[in-house]
Amino acid sequence: MKVSGFTIVRNAIRYDYPVVESISSILPLCDEVIVAVGDSEDGTRELIESIGSPKIRIIDTVWDDSLHKGGEVLAGETNKAFDATSPESTWAIYIQADEVLHDDSYGKLRDALLKWESDQEVEGFVVDYLHFYGSYDFIADSRKWYRKEVRIIRNDKKIRSYKDAQGFRKDGQKLQVKLTAATMCHYGWVKPPEFIRSKLQYFHTLWHNEEWMEKNKAELESFDYSGIDSLSLFHGTHPSTMQKRISGKNWKFDFDPTQKKFPPISRLLSWLEKKTGILPGEYRNYKIAK
Repeated sequence: MKVSGFTIVRNAIRYDYPVVESISSILPLCDEVIVAVGDSEDGTRELIESIGSPKIRIIDTVWDDSLHKGGEVLAGETNKAFDATSPESTWAIYIQADEVLHDDSYGKLRDALLKWESDQEVEGFVVDYLHFYGSYDFIADSRKWYRKEVRIIRNDKKIRSYKDAQGFRKDGQKLQVKLTAATMCHYGWVKPPEFIRSKLQYFHTLWHNEEWMEKNKAELESFDYSGIDSLSLFHGTHPSTMQKRISGKNWKFDFDPTQKKFPPISRLLSWLEKKTGILPGEYRNYKIAK
């Protein structure tokens, strides 16, 4: 069984993406990793080359910045990377430039990929998410954050990246997937505040036109971490590839995790989830295969 990895990245240095840690975290599971490097102005390509793995294959791409609707440019670039994966691979692991797969997941994922290798009804796998926010010590835990998402798909080129590349579809339908106990750590909201402001301003250009950007300029420039609705302290371990970056953290973020800013309905739903393990009304970008 062969496994490919694939990802996209652009201007990783400018926006402080942990893309080296991200790619490095899936290398042990993959026979190859395709990295679609968009037209960057900050040495991103050289950064990827510096990882030094013979498994990595870079493809150079040009982003269509006119595609503002729903972040569809991200899906287009993701499809370019997926389409470049080897036809000999059974599975393809997708990872975004601010995500890092935890080492504890390797054995779990290998077992799952082997178990369902020949079952064509299984089109992919979902992983569990930890969304870090503000610092490496806090995770966002409100219902606004997705808890699981598809990050491994069968190497079927009829499968396409969906909307803003959060998940995947086949012939417009949700994929039939299996659950895993694998953990994906999302670090997109762990940066010094000035980097977050810069990233948000850039990211919104992928969704909105210049008129919208100008109208919302003041709001984008005044981002404040303290506006988050709910956080909890993180008591686990981080992926090994993140240890150097975490030790170099040079900003301070304090938050009282007992502080909650839920509207009444969210408070009720949060209470129900803690009591039952079920999140009423949760959006799932997939279907669980029987």
